[in-house]
Amino acid sequence: MATVNFSVPDDVKEAFNIAYQGQNKSAVIADLMREAIERAERKQRSHDAISRIMERRKHALSLTDEEIRSAREDGRP
Repeated sequence: MATVNFSVPDDVKEAFNIAYQGQNKSAVIADLMREAIERAERKQRSHDAISRIMERRKHALSLTDEEIRSAREDGRP
């Protein structure tokens, strides 16, 4: 298992120690790091999906407002 050292503001350390009093803080930090990794991966997947959509839109058929309105009216009973 690896060791990670980093600095945090004193108030954050104190609040963390109070919030997780009596718990294995190494396990808590590992879980928080996993959650942060998952959040970053979701954000990247979302960004990638948006980029793909925007790229496809460049090549999509473009309709005028009148064409869209006409299609809506043609589809109504």
